Amino acid sequence: MAYNFDQVIDRRSTESIKWHYYGEEALPLWVADMDFVSPEPVVRALRERAEHGVYGYPQEPKELRAVVVDWIARHYGWQVQPDWLVFTPGVIVGFNLACHAVTSPGEGVLYQTPVYPPFLETPKNARLEPDTMELTRGPDGYYAIDPDAFESAIAARTRIFLLCNPHNPVGRVWRSDELERMAEICLRHNLVICSDEIHCDLIYRGYRHIPIASLAPEIAERTITLIAPSKTFNIAGLGCSVAIVPNQELRCQYKAAHAGLAPHVNVMGYVAALAAYRDGQPWLDELLRYLEANRDFLFDFVAAQLPGIHMGTPEGTYLAWLDCRETGLPGKPCEFFIGNAKVVLNDGEAFGKGGEGFVRLNFGCPRSILVEALDRMKNALMTLT
Repeated sequence: MAYNFDQVIDRRSTESIKWHYYGEEALPLWVADMDFVSPEPVVRALRERAEHGVYGYPQEPKELRAVVVDWIARHYGWQVQPDWLVFTPGVIVGFNLACHAVTSPGEGVLYQTPVYPPFLETPKNARLEPDTMELTRGPDGYYAIDPDAFESAIAARTRIFLLCNPHNPVGRVWRSDELERMAEICLRHNLVICSDEIHCDLIYRGYRHIPIASLAPEIAERTITLIAPSKTFNIAGLGCSVAIVPNQELRCQYKAAHAGLAPHVNVMGYVAALAAYRDGQPWLDELLRYLEANRDFLFDFVAAQLPGIHMGTPEGTYLAWLDCRETGLPGKPCEFFIGNAKVVLNDGEAFGKGGEGFVRLNFGCPRSILVEALDRMKNALMTLT
């Protein structure tokens, strides 16, 4: 391997939320950034731009649209037009802007729980009402969508559906038949689809990411797709994402919502995005092999050495969703592991209905950190017996 993903990088000496918030003794497997050095072409491009010494207002790099269009075509077989792209400073900004763009106060936003916590904040941010449905979890930890429950969750007030694909935190990469069924229901109810596809490049062998807008022109006309290099190349702190909006009228609404509410992408965000999409593929290829090995190690360890904890196998993302409901832990599992193992995991309840008794674990780290965290969790559980 050209890249050493086993290297442990000191992040405590930086302003890392992940590594500072819970103190020096904690091993943080919560905030969804990775503990790996970003691709060398990205680091080099940022260094060269920093050495220029002038950091005024930027415009997007001339190559960037063509590079993004090419990336999407090569990875997903979706032919998008350069003028469909709208650059924003983050995917969270993106789906909040989408809600502002296509709704009025008092109308509804649909999403599926458990889900990435910022989804749960969108009703408050846009003065909307939440219309929610819970994903169906099988005994093996595999999550599915009940189409009847999905359609029943749509109210007369519902105007937009926020889709998470690949799904954070349950790790599903939705199949074409699942996407087609959801899209058909949304079109029949005249909903706009806003699809958060930020983890689309982090897909494991045997699975394939399908942008929901790529299924059919009529679906694309009602869809805002959000992607970013941030999770893929570990550059989340640089704030650059892309909204893909084929419908010109919808794109104008989206841009109008952006005006005055969100800043433009900063100069370093643009530089990093261009370098990542243009030159980062070799790094990504090796990263995926490393993450898949981490995923498999984690799955085996949980099954063999963490009694009462269960997990499904993530099809994408570097996030695992651990069911701790059979452990008999007192109180919240996340609080138990912070207090007794000094391992920081996300509280499942923060992901909405269906998250009670769960934790989310980020395995995007060197294997040695993952092993130490799991050993700590194992030892903490042994104190219960």
